[in-house]
Amino acid sequence: MKITDLMIKETMIMNLKATTKEAAIDELIASLAGSGRINDPVQFKEMILLREAQSSTGIGGGIAMPHAKTRAVNEATVVFAKSAAGVDFASLDEEPAQLFFMIAAPEGAGNMHLRTLASLSRLLIESEFIEALMKASTPDEVSALFDAKQAEQEAKAKEKDNESESVKQAPERVITGNPASSSFVVAVTACPTGIAHTFMAEDALKKKALEMGVNIRVETNGSEGAQNVLTEDEIRRASGVIIAADKNVEMARFSGKPVLQRPVSDGIRKPEELITKAMNGDAPIYRSEGRSSGDAPAGNSSSIGSKIYKDLMNGISHMLPFVVGGGILLAISFLFEQVAGVDNPLVKLLQTIGGGDGAFHFLIPILAGFIALSIGDRPALMPGMVGGYMALNSNAGFLGGLAAGFLAGYVVILLRKVFAGLPKTLDGLKPILLYPVFSLLITGGIMFYLFDPVFSWINEGLIDGLNSLGTSNMIILGIILGGMMAIDMGGPFNKAAYTFAIGVFTSSGNTNGLMMAAVMAGGMVPPLAIALATTFFKNKFTETERKSGVTNYVLGLSFITEGAIPFAAADPLRVLTSCIIGSAVAGGLTQLWNINVPAPHGGIFVAALSSNALLFILAVLIGAVISGLTLGLWKKPVKAN
Repeated sequence: MKITDLMIKETMIMNLKATTKEAAIDELIASLAGSGRINDPVQFKEMILLREAQSSTGIGGGIAMPHAKTRAVNEATVVFAKSAAGVDFASLDEEPAQLFFMIAAPEGAGNMHLRTLASLSRLLIESEFIEALMKASTPDEVSALFDAKQAEQEAKAKEKDNESESVKQAPERVITGNPASSSFVVAVTACPTGIAHTFMAEDALKKKALEMGVNIRVETNGSEGAQNVLTEDEIRRASGVIIAADKNVEMARFSGKPVLQRPVSDGIRKPEELITKAMNGDAPIYRSEGRSSGDAPAGNSSSIGSKIYKDLMNGISHMLPFVVGGGILLAISFLFEQVAGVDNPLVKLLQTIGGGDGAFHFLIPILAGFIALSIGDRPALMPGMVGGYMALNSNAGFLGGLAAGFLAGYVVILLRKVFAGLPKTLDGLKPILLYPVFSLLITGGIMFYLFDPVFSWINEGLIDGLNSLGTSNMIILGIILGGMMAIDMGGPFNKAAYTFAIGVFTSSGNTNGLMMAAVMAGGMVPPLAIALATTFFKNKFTETERKSGVTNYVLGLSFITEGAIPFAAADPLRVLTSCIIGSAVAGGLTQLWNINVPAPHGGIFVAALSSNALLFILAVLIGAVISGLTLGLWKKPVKAN
């Protein structure tokens, strides 16, 4: 398949008018929609922005490649665009982007389409070809350049395949570089969508290795799965391993090797640095049973705070299905209880499945176990879960569970250092005997004698303090929790407020839902505010934004705050400020009216279970209207932008 079969002339934009990143994305999407190549511009934009949130697709050198793979795409397409002035696309080299390639791939894209998109990506690391594209002034010239370049590539590939029958049988086993050189490194490239950056990083590494006279083998984890998979022998012979990836790859096979872990963008922009470090073994030794033996992996500049947040989020994300599933069933049981009575068999069944004897029984052990797993890998899971279970039974509650998770994780890291000097003949005993026994003993002992008593005292004091708060103090707390839900819409502040409310809820025997009312109302406001603003202030939003705004009615009513993220990303000052104000008001009103919501999730669908459904809905509505009006009046009309 030709690249120009996907890069059709009708969608090309030879004079991009946009001056901002989002405007450029909107203009490219409009071209796709106008040609009928996508069926849902709103969903497609959401997926584009989601990919941009992971890392900018402005790869540098004047090129941007926004891309998404979604059911909103009817037919695989690449929109080519040029901007004479350039657009600030938050590119890796901080330079304006002038050439744009928006890749739209359907969920069921065939292998031929994916290979063609990979071929396109590989062309964009050749400076001479980019210069020629910069000079092109018509769609015909652009198409001719790609056709000629692809024909040249195919001719070279055919010539290479004809060199020997063995190469023709398995071309992926060919090692790039200098056969006479003894230097040999291996690499894996991968990006979340596996369409563009994966293959650009592959070609950049191969090209630079050839210039340096270093032999290299590159495995790609693209949309078609892993290709050119590294063999055990190649990994064994390699001086070092390069992982240029923005998603998880199979790591256990690299145990004992120097492994350099970097973003896929570094594979594109810094291939010489990566190859040099890997060739010299300048990287931490990776251990499959857990973390590397060095400090943080090379290139990992995460702060201590972000590391703690990542570990905490690992626990919360694994706990949430238990919260949602058990919480909704528990909420339904409360609804039936009001009609059928507490002794009704269905009520008892739902409360058993969802409550303290069912899903909710696992909340703290799961939270603690997966925090520990994030820190110390698999050996830390068991002591973390046991520590969490001990916190549950001792009334140390959520705070004790958090402490148990971090304790177990770092105990395992400590044990690794302690057992590092043991003879290698005992390595097999570490994961099946030494780590389980000693990690459980140390974690359990500290939990029993120190953490459980301390956190039980703190937890009981917290609950007593909440119960004794006066009306004015509860309103302030509601304002704070409600506002936190809108600060980052699913980020650390949002999760901290939600976790606090869950802790109060579970520690009170699933009866004190005052804090749940505050965070649920605060979390429902942002998407509802966006929906109202796009409905009643149409001139302040683009057509695409107005269509996306409609979906936020459903998301807001369902307590899915993340629906407002694309709008917040595009206009953070106005959107976040407006939403925080309305969410804080809604949270405060729930406490003013003493509203109790005995369910940890569900939004409008569990409102009937609250102590006063009408007032809960009114609190949410007032907050949403305040935010919607603030945003609508504050934003400038689209033409003014």
